[in-house]
Amino acid sequence: MTINETTIKGRWHEIKGDIQKAWGKLTDDELEKTKGDMKSISGLIQQRYGDAKEDYSKKLSDIYAKFEEKKDAAVVGIKEKLKS
Repeated sequence: MTINETTIKGRWHEIKGDIQKAWGKLTDDELEKTKGDMKSISGLIQQRYGDAKEDYSKKLSDIYAKFEEKKDAAVVGIKEKLKS
C-alpha cells in the first residue's frame, strides 16, 4: 500500500494518534523518529509487541488508507464545488 507523502505530512498528527490508539506502548517520540514511514513503524510494533507481521500489517495499512481515502474524498468535493 502506498500513501501520498503529502497526506502523511498533512495528517501526521491524526495518523499518529490512531496508531497510538491501536498500539499504546509506542511513544510519541518513537513515532516522530519514523517520520511516518510504515516500515519503521512496523519495526517498532514488532519490537514492542513481538507480533508477527501478519498480525499488525493489515491494521496499520488500514489506518493509513483511511487518511488517504479522506484526502481523496476532499479532492472530489473541491472539484465538484469548482464545477458549480
